[in-house]
Amino acid sequence: MSVGIAGRSDPGQASPGQVLGNTAGFGSAAGGFLTADPDVRGPHGERLDELRVGNLLVLDPPEHTRLRRMLTPEFTGKRLSRLEGRITEIVEQALDDVERAGRPVGLIRLFALPVPSMVICELLGVPYADRDQFHARTARQIDTSLPVAERLSVLRENREYMGHLVARARSAPGEDTLGMLVRDHGDELSTAELIGLANLLLIAGHETTANMLALGTLALLAHPEQLAAVRDDPARTVPAVEELLRWLSVVHAAVPRTVRADAMVGDRPVAAGGQLVLSLTAANRDPAFVDDPDRLDITRGAVGHVAFGFGRHHCLGAPLARLELRIGLPALLRRLPGLALAVPADQLEFRPQAVVYGLRELPVTW
Repeated sequence: MSVGIAGRSDPGQASPGQVLGNTAGFGSAAGGFLTADPDVRGPHGERLDELRVGNLLVLDPPEHTRLRRMLTPEFTGKRLSRLEGRITEIVEQALDDVERAGRPVGLIRLFALPVPSMVICELLGVPYADRDQFHARTARQIDTSLPVAERLSVLRENREYMGHLVARARSAPGEDTLGMLVRDHGDELSTAELIGLANLLLIAGHETTANMLALGTLALLAHPEQLAAVRDDPARTVPAVEELLRWLSVVHAAVPRTVRADAMVGDRPVAAGGQLVLSLTAANRDPAFVDDPDRLDITRGAVGHVAFGFGRHHCLGAPLARLELRIGLPALLRRLPGLALAVPADQLEFRPQAVVYGLRELPVTW
């Protein structure tokens, strides 16, 4: 059984935070968003379990704890602060490309996607020339309108690609995240685990941030006073990013959870063996969390939102995503102070059938 839940619940009932934070009572569904059926096989007859090795999203402790512990040092604030200068350079280079392209321009193609793609490529040691290929595969892998078999095939292609990068890192570890994992934990990690970790970071590290940059820009264009505040007042940047994360919630649902014992979630009984899909969007727009939740208000900051999930599966890359948004959005608005949509808003095309919500393109002028 699948139950959509969100927000807070009455005393004595499990809230979404309690579900996501309780891996003992609510475990990871075997296939995540692909499928929860472990008997589904990939295009070459491989079991789904073989394709999910190293994917933190669908693992429980102690396996999840062991692998996450190895990655955590790479995503601490102190470590990421050293990237701030490089991220600023990447943002400015992308904005140079936008200006050179002339008006109108597709902001996703030249800015929102290249910025996080370049950052995650450098972190993982991925050749940037491969970005178009891995982005195309990622878009297909998270497209929920495609058959499961096709998405499994794409997952296998991504893992094969990562296999080449892992082999290179094992033979000559660099200063990137893969190199760190090999140097510090190479004897503890199987090749399949390294591939799974790298594949997850590559997908999560660019798709979500790219959509936040594009949708965040669109949201601010629809609220000119708030756009001006983000552009002109550096003190507004941090709370603005948190409010945009809450208001947009580009990852609409947490990875499905398996119920391990009969429980009450909200006012719904759930039986052991059933599955839960928790709406992060609804939780972030719960009136018990913020007043007037459907209104964008960059002054409130929205501390405590669940746009990055909650508990053990809280997004490991959240500090990196925040850093890219805090640098990218104000830089875009300052460089192009006359930024405006190049088409009527009702002509924009969205991607509703994807795990990560977003736009197909954002045509702009200035």
